[in-house]
Amino acid sequence: MAQFGDPFRRFFWSPTIYRTSQGSSALLDWLESPHAHTFKINVPGYSKDDIKVQVEEGNVLVISAEAKNEGQAGKEKDVVWHVAERGGGVTGKGGFSREIELPEDVKVDHIKASVENGVLTVVVPKDTTPKPAKVRNINITSKL
Repeated sequence: MAQFGDPFRRFFWSPTIYRTSQGSSALLDWLESPHAHTFKINVPGYSKDDIKVQVEEGNVLVISAEAKNEGQAGKEKDVVWHVAERGGGVTGKGGFSREIELPEDVKVDHIKASVENGVLTVVVPKDTTPKPAKVRNINITSKL
């Protein structure tokens, strides 16, 4: 299939697919089986309440997270931060966002997501019901 006709082109070509701040890598694995697409994303340090999974524009899966500031450490006057790479502390909030254009043969209303041991798993079931062939009659005109 040509790359520009590929339903996954947004995943590979769009510069806005992967937006990150505060050094979060949000690494992703995408697996496809006969019955579903499965996305596994590293989300260490994020709770299920920090993560948002949405479908926008009909078929764009958007996975994002916003880290919350960790406790009072940045507010204490006797505390000195030497390194703040995890998104907390004096540097403010960190987060990430990933966008994946889904193919047309998925059941958007049946998407499930779970997080365990720092890995978010999103399962997007495929619609495996056979589609009837679309027959469209074309009106023929004549200049006779």
